[in-house]
Amino acid sequence: MILIADSGTTKTEWCLIDGSGKCEKMITSGINPFYQDSENIASILRSEISVPQQLDAVYFYGTGCINEEKQNVVKAGLSQVLDAEKYFLGSDLLGAAYSLCQDQPGIACILGTGSNSCYYNGVEIVANVSPLGFILGDEGSGGVLGKKLVSDVLKKQLPQPLIDDFFATYQTTYAEILENVYKKPFPSRYLANFTKFLSKHIGEPEIQNLVINGFNDFVTRNLLQYPDIEKLPIHFTGSIAFHFEAQLRKVIEVQNLKLGRIERAPMEGLIQYHKTKITKK
Repeated sequence: MILIADSGTTKTEWCLIDGSGKCEKMITSGINPFYQDSENIASILRSEISVPQQLDAVYFYGTGCINEEKQNVVKAGLSQVLDAEKYFLGSDLLGAAYSLCQDQPGIACILGTGSNSCYYNGVEIVANVSPLGFILGDEGSGGVLGKKLVSDVLKKQLPQPLIDDFFATYQTTYAEILENVYKKPFPSRYLANFTKFLSKHIGEPEIQNLVINGFNDFVTRNLLQYPDIEKLPIHFTGSIAFHFEAQLRKVIEVQNLKLGRIERAPMEGLIQYHKTKITKK
């Protein structure tokens, strides 16, 4: 029996797979070792998840699990509550690569609140163009698309009816926006919430161009740096890729690249990946 986790700062999706291949899914609060210590992580598990006493393995893929130090924080929290013979900790990007590519070479991309990408050779990640985070990078992400929208609204770069609808929809003010962006934590998460407005008005040329330009930036500043990019399937996971699939497809087509899968979340692919590994044993 194995337990798989796909974790972000906001929530963690779990799947318990028994010997027959039956899956039981659960949701808990998010786990991120940049913001939580092992005791906090253990507390979440004790109060929010119930699993059998003995597990063969735990496979945890998460935001913040970028190095051994942070992975050990998560492992220490998991091991206080879960009794497993094996613990495997990996980044959310590795989880995306396993989910999207399985055991085939390809480019795996995340387009959610943030963005990331890698070249996966069918076994491991062999190249990664650093996303650089919300301030310096994260092109094509919800945070950056939301930032561009809010900037265009406040600088009156959009038609007045769109600006009026923005303020009517969110009942916010110039001052409140600046407060949330510059003085409160998680500005990228705050700005990513405004992508719902982009989705609502995607038929407007100015909004369509905003989204397409964001995806073009992601391709130009990230994907085109990978060798043989034109020969590899490019897969995507994340809410932004999923909800703006039509615009993403258009950008990939114009760039003469090979589009692969577009999935809202990586869990189903991770289940398939680990079931395959179990079968091969």
